[in-house]
Amino acid sequence: MVFYFEAWDALDEIYRLMLESPDFEPVVVTIPRKLTGDADFGGEDKVSEFFTEAGIEHIRFNFENSYEGLNQLKRLAPDYLFLNYPWQKNYQPAYKIENLIAFTRVCYVPYFSLPLVNEPNIEGIAPHLFRQSTHRLAHLVFLQDRSVKDAFTHTERGGHHTYFTGTPKVDSLIEKMKTQPKFWPLGDSAGRFKVLWAPHHSFGEAWLNFGVFDSMHNEMLELARENPHVDFVLRPHPYMFGSLVGQNHMSAEALAYWRKNWDALPNTATDEITSYAALMLAADLLFTDGISFIAEYPLVTRRPAVFFEKQGHWSFNPLGEIAAKSTVRVESFREFELVLKQAMEWGLPSKQTEIDELFAAASPFPGEAAKRILAIVQSDARDLRA
Repeated sequence: MVFYFEAWDALDEIYRLMLESPDFEPVVVTIPRKLTGDADFGGEDKVSEFFTEAGIEHIRFNFENSYEGLNQLKRLAPDYLFLNYPWQKNYQPAYKIENLIAFTRVCYVPYFSLPLVNEPNIEGIAPHLFRQSTHRLAHLVFLQDRSVKDAFTHTERGGHHTYFTGTPKVDSLIEKMKTQPKFWPLGDSAGRFKVLWAPHHSFGEAWLNFGVFDSMHNEMLELARENPHVDFVLRPHPYMFGSLVGQNHMSAEALAYWRKNWDALPNTATDEITSYAALMLAADLLFTDGISFIAEYPLVTRRPAVFFEKQGHWSFNPLGEIAAKSTVRVESFREFELVLKQAMEWGLPSKQTEIDELFAAASPFPGEAAKRILAIVQSDARDLRA
C-alpha cells in the first residue's frame, strides 16, 4: 500500500520477486497522502500515474472517505501488507496502522536508503527510527542498520520482530548504475555542463536543519542567468515547496515569483517526476544540502556529490560521517561557485577511497536484501500455519 511513490525503490524488487514466485500473489494499492505543507489529503492521481508509467498494475483507493478504501482492503484479505513509510500523520485515518493490524500482518521496509543523523541531545539511535507506532505495531520490520536493530531490543516489545537485512533501495541504486537509462529534462545537452540541484526540505532546528534553499535560491537563480552555457535542473525534495510556505520560510507569492523566473530561463528546469537515478547518471555534478543524496549519488555514479553543509544541522551518526566524507563539502555559495568552476575546468576530486568505504557500509549483503526479506516472510508464514 503506497503513497510515497518517490521511494518505491524500497519495495520494487520485493514486488518483482513476488511476481516470479508461486508462493506470492502481490497486489499494489495506491492511496492519497498529505505531505508537509499540503492543506488536505490528495495526490493519489500522481501516485497512480507513477505506477502506470512504470507498467505496474495497481488498484486505486482514491476515496475521500478512507473507510471505503479500508473496507475494500479487508475484502482483498491480504496475508501481509507492506508499507515503506512510517509516519502515521501522513496516512488517511482509516489506514492508520492500528486499523490495519486488526486484519493483516504489516511489514515495514524503510523508504530511506540510510539512517545518517542523530537527534539533538539524544545519545545513540534516534528514537524516530525505532519508536513510532509503525515500529511498535508492525508484524515484521526490516532494517538497514545493525545498530537500529540493536536499539529495538531495549523497547517494551523487544526486537524479535525486526530483521537486519539491508535495504532493497540501496541494492536498486547500485544496480541502476549499470542498467538505468540516463534522462535530462532539458533535452540534448551534448557539450553542456549539467548541474543537478537537489535541495532538502528541513529549514529549522526542530527537524534536521539541513535545508539552505531559503537563504540561497536567489543566488542560484543569478548563477543560472550568468551561465547560459550551463544546464541547471532543480529536483526538490517532495516536501520542500510545501515546507517553505507552510513553515513561513517564504511566502507563497515570493516562491511563485521565484519559480516563474527559474522556469523561464532556457537553461533551467524543475523535475519532480523522473527517477533520481536517471537524473544522477545524466548530470555532471550533483549539488545538494543533504541528506540522503550525499549517500545515494555516489552509490549510483561512484562520483562525489557537492554538499552545501549548513551550520547547526543535526549531527551525523557514524554512517552519516562516512557519507559526508565522500562528498566535496562547501559552507557558502561562493565556495560552491569556485567548486563548480573547478569541476567544469578539470573535474572534482575522485574520493574513491571514501566512496568504497561508503559502499561497504551501505550494502551489508550486496544484492540480497529483497531475497532475504522474502525468505523471512515465507518462514513466518510457515510458522503461522504450523
